[in-house]
Amino acid sequence: MGWLDRVEDQVDALTQSRALQEASRSAEAYTVLEQVLRTTTDPRTRADAMVQRLSALINLGRTAEFTRAIEEASAAVRDLAEPYLHGHVNALAALAAHHQGALDRCVTHLVKAARALGAVEDPDRDTAWGWHDLAMAYSYLSFHGYALGAIERARQLGMAAGIPEETFAAPGIRLRNAVALDHNGDSDGCLRVLRDVASDLARFLRGGRAGQLRPSSLAAYGYAAARRAALGDEIEHGSDADPTRLLAHGGDSARARDMRELGHVCLAVAAGRPIEAVARLDTVRVSSETLGAAEPARLRSIALSRAGDHALAHRADRLAFRLAAQRNDRLRDVYIDGIAARIDHEEMRREAARYEGEALTDPLTGLPNRRRLERYIASVVARGEQVVIGVCDLDGFKAVNTRHGHHSGDLVLQRIAGVINRVMRRGDFVARYGGDEFVVVLPGAGMSEAAEVARRVGAAVASEDWEALVPGTPVGVSIGFAEVSGTGPELRDALSTAFEIADREMLRAKTRPRAS
Repeated sequence: MGWLDRVEDQVDALTQSRALQEASRSAEAYTVLEQVLRTTTDPRTRADAMVQRLSALINLGRTAEFTRAIEEASAAVRDLAEPYLHGHVNALAALAAHHQGALDRCVTHLVKAARALGAVEDPDRDTAWGWHDLAMAYSYLSFHGYALGAIERARQLGMAAGIPEETFAAPGIRLRNAVALDHNGDSDGCLRVLRDVASDLARFLRGGRAGQLRPSSLAAYGYAAARRAALGDEIEHGSDADPTRLLAHGGDSARARDMRELGHVCLAVAAGRPIEAVARLDTVRVSSETLGAAEPARLRSIALSRAGDHALAHRADRLAFRLAAQRNDRLRDVYIDGIAARIDHEEMRREAARYEGEALTDPLTGLPNRRRLERYIASVVARGEQVVIGVCDLDGFKAVNTRHGHHSGDLVLQRIAGVINRVMRRGDFVARYGGDEFVVVLPGAGMSEAAEVARRVGAAVASEDWEALVPGTPVGVSIGFAEVSGTGPELRDALSTAFEIADREMLRAKTRPRAS
């Protein structure tokens, strides 16, 4: 039974307002919700309407109304024992706090949202949208790894509830990741991510599924194409992938309007009109939260460079870099991990014990646990899909606990969970198997793909600043992979054999010399 099945009053109106917001018609949804709030006496209906109204206000960019809307929504859900509601209202409150510049409140809401959504016992399409909004909040705060993990959770829950994959394509998450790379000097990395975004759109267009994309997603695809063009890539014009056409979408979304404004700046640069681009930048007013405070300065640098004014271009680039440095991902990741470990830490341990053997989510990392992992692998293999499993074991973890204590060990496990999630392919599955052991599942993959995933995971773990988190105790990872072959009655034996092989390969990897 999903959340709306437990609501007794004005369900049709609540469903209508959801559809309007998904279509980027938040102003109309707001009107519907105000009527519901004037006429309902049902606490569940009121709570749902309050949460949806907060979402509409955020979409419309009505910042002055955020604080009161958060207070009213929080009060409405406080006495309802519905993890979905508590998770969704905290995810939206995190977005609102971010737009208000309240970083500490934002991070606290993010942690509470992830815990509440992870505790939903019967996730449905509404829970999927809660994870979607949490992913958006992570993304706007530049927690790109967390954002990718949350949107993948939304996509999996959504598909199980009958929501098409493309509804949760969320190109804006990878778009913000791309421009953040460019702001920090990695233009090649930015282009790689933007080209991946373009490939996704091309896949949806070829499959005739572009009509399922949300208007705000179409605007993000448009900006990704325009940004590529500003960096020198050739792009399509006159087709369904034409950025001018895509940027026209987005309805009444404030973020889509920002991307439209800056997208035309990019297109002016690409068309050889850099002076026009600079003039546009002098007049546009966009939120620093949509694509980061550094984006207008970086576009100014690109335009001035194309115009031949390299001194001013250098000055603008320095400003962009300075603004980007204020949103340093690494420091903020440490911050969110620290808050996650501190908030109700003992309560979290009690909850873990209470649901031991029942829950499907690991309470420390938020990843699926062993029980959910086994169900997932069984379902994938039962469908006849080729699948590879990998066992990841931490190197140096015992020294972390011995030298710094279990609190620091928990922080390391949370960080590792985020790192592994961040580098996986779309559709891959990551679980905490127990202790300092994680398992990754690669559906539709062979051993060559597994080797590349192992390389990415190893490189990402090696690049983390463990010295800042647990000084003097380096952390690494050893990984072993094996293919699962077997169906029907043989499945349990096949899984057991694959785990044994992967475990042996992981132990063999531990004994191999590492590059210094």
